Amino acid sequence: MALLVNRIDKNILKQQLAGETFCRKTISFYRYVLIDNPAKLRDELYFRWHQLNCFGRVYIAGEGINAQMSIPEANWNDFIEHLYHYNFFKDVPFKHAVDGNGKSFYKLIVKVRNKIVADGINDPLFNPANTGNYLSAQEFNAAINNPETIVVDMRNHYESEVGRFERAFCPDADTFREELPQVIEHLKGKEDKKIVMYCTGGIRCEKASAYFKHKGFKDVNHLRGGIIQYAKEIKESGLESKFKGVNFVFDERIGERITEDVLSKCHQCGNSCDRHVNCKNDDCHLLFIQCKPCEEKMQGCCTQNCVNIINLPIDEQRRIRKGRVKNGPECLAVYKSRLRPNLSEILKNAIHLTNTK
Repeated sequence: MALLVNRIDKNILKQQLAGETFCRKTISFYRYVLIDNPAKLRDELYFRWHQLNCFGRVYIAGEGINAQMSIPEANWNDFIEHLYHYNFFKDVPFKHAVDGNGKSFYKLIVKVRNKIVADGINDPLFNPANTGNYLSAQEFNAAINNPETIVVDMRNHYESEVGRFERAFCPDADTFREELPQVIEHLKGKEDKKIVMYCTGGIRCEKASAYFKHKGFKDVNHLRGGIIQYAKEIKESGLESKFKGVNFVFDERIGERITEDVLSKCHQCGNSCDRHVNCKNDDCHLLFIQCKPCEEKMQGCCTQNCVNIINLPIDEQRRIRKGRVKNGPECLAVYKSRLRPNLSEILKNAIHLTNTK
C-alpha cells in the first residue's frame, strides 16, 4: 500500500501545482453520519484519492465527514463513483467554488478527529440530527428582508470582517465553540423570534441550528449550502446578493469575492482593503489584512520584528525557531488570532522609538 501521508516539501508541491496544465474542480462537502471505524475509512479514502491525484483537507470522525477538496476534472467521475460506493456518502451534495480555478490545495490531508466540527457541546441530551429549516438563496433573501428577522453569522470574526450579510450579528469569536454560547447569550429573551443563520458551507449552521432548538428557540432556519451555495444560486437566478464583500475560505485562495464591496481596512495603514495574507515570517504566519503598498513596505510581514527575522540567513532563522520557548516571553509566534494585535499601533510605536534614538 502507498504511503498514507505526504512527505514532499510544500514548495515543491506548490511548484508542481503551478505547472499543471489540466483543470481542477474545487469543492466542499460534509455529512453527519455514524461512522464505526473512522481510522479504517481514513486510510481507504486517502489511498484511493491519492491515486486520483486529489488534493484537499478532510476531517473524519465518528459523527461524519467534512471535506474541502481539489479534484482533477478528468478524474471527477471516478472520484464520485468511489465516494458514493460508501452507502453513508451516497448522493452527498457538493458545493462548487465560485472562481473555479482549482488552485486551492497543493496536497492531500485526511485526518481523524473527535468531531468534524469542534463545538464544545457535552450535553448528552443534545440531538444534532434535530436541525432547523433549510432555506434556499431566494428564501433566505426574503427572510432577511423582514426587519423582524434576526440574522446570525456563525463564522469567526476574521471571516465576517471581510464579508457578511446585511444586518447580521457577527460574534466576536475565534472559534465555533466560542460562538455558540456568545450567540445564545446575545439572543436571550428572543426565543420566539425568527432566526436565520449562515456560515461558509453549511456545516457549522447544521449543528448550530440543532443546538439553538435544543436551547428553546422556536423558529430556527439556516442557509442551505452556506455562502458557497448561495453565491452559485444568486448567479444562476439573477438574484440580488444580500451578502456583501468576500467569502473567506480555508484554502490557498483565502477568499472568494462575491461583490465588489470592501468592508474592512488594512490592519497596518487603515486604508480600505479586504485582502487576507499570512505573515511571511515562518515563525509567525499571523493571518491579517494587508494592502499592496504595505505588503511592499513590510515585505509581507506583520511587524518590523518579523521583517528583521526574514532577512536573517535561513540557518539563523531556524536556530531562533528551534530555541524559542513555546508561548513564553521570547516566543516569536505570539500573534495568534485570539490575541488580535493592533498592528497599526505596533508599527506607530516602532517608528516613534526609531525616531527618538
